[in-house]
Amino acid sequence: MSVTLNQNGENQVKIAVSGKGGVGKTLVSGVLASYFAKKGFKVMAIDADPSPNLALTLGIPVEEANQIVPISENSELLESKTRTDYPGVYRLSFTVDDIVENNGMKSPYGVNLLVMGTVKSAGEGCTCSANAVIRELLRHLIVERDEVVVVDMEAGVEHLGRGTARNVDIMIVVADSSRKSLEIAKKIYGLANEAGIKKVFIVGNRVRDSEEKELITDFTEKNGLPLLALIPYDETVLKADRVGETPLKYAETSKGITAIQGIGEKLLQNKN
Repeated sequence: MSVTLNQNGENQVKIAVSGKGGVGKTLVSGVLASYFAKKGFKVMAIDADPSPNLALTLGIPVEEANQIVPISENSELLESKTRTDYPGVYRLSFTVDDIVENNGMKSPYGVNLLVMGTVKSAGEGCTCSANAVIRELLRHLIVERDEVVVVDMEAGVEHLGRGTARNVDIMIVVADSSRKSLEIAKKIYGLANEAGIKKVFIVGNRVRDSEEKELITDFTEKNGLPLLALIPYDETVLKADRVGETPLKYAETSKGITAIQGIGEKLLQNKN
């Protein structure tokens, strides 16, 4: 898949953001999506986390965000796409472009948001219809849509085993300075490479001081992991989260958001 980052290009770039739970991948996803929209790109943000919070990051009011039903939990929609006349038999060939048009939500920052939910594993109460629709929807968004797509993946490594991010152009793996998050980032990096994702980068988040910076840089260097950027600890982001505001409201003064926007600029400069 070619990577194109210009307003008139075809297929545009598809970015997945992954990492251990709680490291800030939703913040990175939301800021990157809003950055590309501000630069004039048509942007679709996908919340594929089982605990969706991307709507709040993108400035959608709490009351509206709480009313969003993830595609994976929309039983009426799933049935309309996969129902057959035979009990227990699902239709696996269907269109999904109408799902994007009818279930997307425009954020105040110019980003189209689709809350997808996640593909569940066997033994986790999964249904064939939900899995079939989500897989096809992700494939459509990543392979066929002519726009920038930013996917906030579920935490951990399970999504790579399911192949839901296989066709993205770039995977950004977010980690903080804790050894556990760095080890998970290392595992995600290896699995992403095995899945054929050609550009996989590590981003260190919430870096408080030189010691935490050294922990992240040393770990990535010793393990051959490409470190794309370090995002400083920013109390402004945490305050916004505590009161239910989008941190994008403070973009002009937030050093954390500025650093993430810098990641977007790096991706623009290294688009080929």
